[in-house]
Amino acid sequence: MSPLTALGRDDGALRRTFALFPSGVAAIAAEVDGAPRVLVASSFQVGISADPPLVLFAVQRTSETWPVLRRGARLGVSVLGEAHEAACRQLASKVVDRFSGIATGRTDTGAILIEGAPVHLECSIEGETPAGDHEVVLLRVHALATDPAAEPLVFHGSTFRRLSPAPVAA
Repeated sequence: MSPLTALGRDDGALRRTFALFPSGVAAIAAEVDGAPRVLVASSFQVGISADPPLVLFAVQRTSETWPVLRRGARLGVSVLGEAHEAACRQLASKVVDRFSGIATGRTDTGAILIEGAPVHLECSIEGETPAGDHEVVLLRVHALATDPAAEPLVFHGSTFRRLSPAPVAA
């Protein structure tokens, strides 16, 4: 085991360490004031609670998107698949039309979902809690759809990766 290093003022070591935790990537989107809004989160977590059904993600307090997106009646959560790598980069960018060329669907409540994702959730905000330089956002799940055949997009080591099957024992 490597010796532990005390954290100092430089958060570079902390960021590099956190990057070694593999995570899925979720697009959280809704129509707000007649326009589609989206943020991408690698901090998305499921299994927080089954009764009521709750998921969560963390968003930086400096986000300019979250104060607008949080006004949506319902939020669409799309856990992105391996085919969404380019779409993920576009959705997370600062371009004016983040949805250009990306296939989406919209629920009656204004939640926007990215087509082809392994997991779709329609959620409302259950609560928000300050957590350092982020807000932890708890979402209540109201509706869902899954595509078990769609492989997930994984973020690890500050890059996108894909799952591969474990080798079969001889």
